Amino acid sequence: VQLQASGGGLVQAGGSLRLACKASGRTFNYYRMGWFRQAPGKEREFVAAINWTGGNTYYTDSVKDRFTISRDNAKNTVYLQMNSLKPEDTAVYYCASDLIGTSGSRYWGQGTQVTVSS
Repeated sequence: VQLQASGGGLVQAGGSLRLACKASGRTFNYYRMGWFRQAPGKEREFVAAINWTGGNTYYTDSVKDRFTISRDNAKNTVYLQMNSLKPEDTAVYYCASDLIGTSGSRYWGQGTQVTVSS
């Protein structure tokens, strides 16, 4: 399984970014997908998850009502829409497949940098 993340960048506080993660290497539809992030000097943390139908989503408290995870199974892609960004959202964001609860995952993408300036 290969996961290719894109969409990171530099944005001012209050701005928005949309991350995308395209999966390849197997049937995409039946697996729980998600996003994690790792800020400098910190442990990697769970951000959001989505079940295979897209009908069930879950977020860490710090991003609720600001971030939205979605998926397009026809395009083998999962998205993370990030609004009202804060400097504390600055991190490398990792796409993940086959999540193990909210603590880890079987497959990881390469990460995309998100930097929010104050």
